[in-house]
Amino acid sequence: MSNIRLTKLFNFETGHALYGYDGKCKNVHGHSYKLAVTVIGKPITDSSDVKYGMVVDFGDLKKIVKEEIVDRFDHATVFNKNTPHVQLAEELIKHGHQVLLVEYQPTSENMVIDFAERIKPRLPEGVTLHSLKLHETESSYAEWYANDQ
Repeated sequence: MSNIRLTKLFNFETGHALYGYDGKCKNVHGHSYKLAVTVIGKPITDSSDVKYGMVVDFGDLKKIVKEEIVDRFDHATVFNKNTPHVQLAEELIKHGHQVLLVEYQPTSENMVIDFAERIKPRLPEGVTLHSLKLHETESSYAEWYANDQ
């Protein structure tokens, strides 16, 4: 049986700031992110399985990515917790804002690595994460490929 790749697309809005950066992105700002999640596996051949013929149910993949990425990052502001942005984060949290403090500089490059680590363990047996493509803007994106790791 052939390996098949499936891709599901997701959209979410996230704010961030890049501490120590020498350009405009040092300021708090946001993006309309677009995330393409591609998995690879063989379609289920057991005709008694309700997922017969599928690599993974698109609904199951949607649930994983929604819980691990979209629900956490959508309309949140992301800061590196090892920077003075923590003070701003604490103030925002006091006022009811959703803030994520992460171990990394919240660039698209680092976010896509984080997303891969969140998604991989949730995938069903026999299904692996093939790639992620995170668009920060229409013309700028970061990609993660399992084969590159």
